[in-house]
Amino acid sequence: MHRQPIRFYTLIAGALAVVLAAALSITLTSQPAWAATLVVQAESYAAQSGVGVEATADTGGGQNVAYLANGDWMRFDNVDLGAAPLTTSARIASATGGPGTVELHTGSATGPQLASFSVTPTGGWQNWSTVTASIPTHPTGPQTLFAVLRGTAPGDFVNINWFSFDDGTTGGTAPGWVPIDRAAWDTQLAQFRAMTPATVPAGNVRVPEFNATCTYSHSKPDDPIVAPGLPGASHMHSFFGNKGTDAHTTTQSLLANPATTCTPAKDLSAYWIPTLYQDGKAIESDGMIVYYGSRLPDPAATVPFPQGFRMIAGNAKSQIPTPAGSANQFFCAGEGGEIGRSADGNWPVCAPTAKLVHQLVFPDCWDGKHLDSPDHKSHVAFTYSGTCSGDHPVAIPSVSFVISYPTSGSTSGFSLSSGMASSIHGDFFNAWDNAALGQRVKDCIVQSAKCNSAGTF
Repeated sequence: MHRQPIRFYTLIAGALAVVLAAALSITLTSQPAWAATLVVQAESYAAQSGVGVEATADTGGGQNVAYLANGDWMRFDNVDLGAAPLTTSARIASATGGPGTVELHTGSATGPQLASFSVTPTGGWQNWSTVTASIPTHPTGPQTLFAVLRGTAPGDFVNINWFSFDDGTTGGTAPGWVPIDRAAWDTQLAQFRAMTPATVPAGNVRVPEFNATCTYSHSKPDDPIVAPGLPGASHMHSFFGNKGTDAHTTTQSLLANPATTCTPAKDLSAYWIPTLYQDGKAIESDGMIVYYGSRLPDPAATVPFPQGFRMIAGNAKSQIPTPAGSANQFFCAGEGGEIGRSADGNWPVCAPTAKLVHQLVFPDCWDGKHLDSPDHKSHVAFTYSGTCSGDHPVAIPSVSFVISYPTSGSTSGFSLSSGMASSIHGDFFNAWDNAALGQRVKDCIVQSAKCNSAGTF
């Protein structure tokens, strides 16, 4: 059966499942957590090209990746392979056998090759077989791992359910989960606890809040959270804050680059959103305020973000109508407000004295263990019933982007580089100076006192 014609439809059907799959499908064997065999579910990739996802008939159920052809690839982040040498395996199914191979590389799709699995016919697309290879040596510590498909015939030639790595020892870090540096975090937290709060003046508005006011910096088709190290792999993004942000951005590069479009200057964080277009022309924001606050009845337990923390709000894959009254929609700010809707109903038309605005709200509870997660959301959660508890017990500042655009719009509406209005999303990569951030959390949020961009009352 030649399956190439249905690749497009399968990708569309599977797209909405991919983000959750990346978070939920990273599992191990029945051995204790991070025992000798690390099993990486193929659908837990952080980025991909040409890959579909489907339900699997293999033992254990779940999903497998499918419709894999020459040149397709998957990227898995923060894979700690343990000690060398390794025995690595891949669970594959193929009706054709290619001929083809599945290559494992570190660093990039063309980086050093760790292993190669030959693909032969298994009797069908859901008839599964385990193939093995040896890895005599490999880089130590968390790695970026690429699975690259190589075939000499046209069309799809293999499905993959999982990869495993057996070094005969304990250890390992789940792909996509970035653990905090416990010693650094304990030090940061101790310094925060020791800070003396400033005296709140009489008459201050008792709202837990401070902000960073930021202007547009630059645009790139990069995303250092979703597609790190892969320039041009994303839709177009508009960046705010740190002027050096690109696909290769790390915590260290942000802290090393003091140029920022935000006030205060001690906020070297990177913030980005999909680029807005009107009649095919990019409309860049004329200003974004990043509010840091709390939605908890008692914000006193709030702590600052650890250095290098990152998260995403919104869903770039969402492509649904946003008629008037929809949740999380764009709106008009200013005199006259909204005077109509675009022809498709998805965008407001503002009065000439008003302009287009959007507010994007991020989760405000944290697991206290990870700087990032495979879907860039699972390490955080929104406040539930006024508390942070369960798997996300740590209260962090409630971040929101308030983004304004120098346009009133028209009946022709707008589009985002990620698609429809419903696909609006934002990324936050923390690189505040620890002392500056900690003092603002202590003064403004813990004491429920409204502060300005300078962190003063």
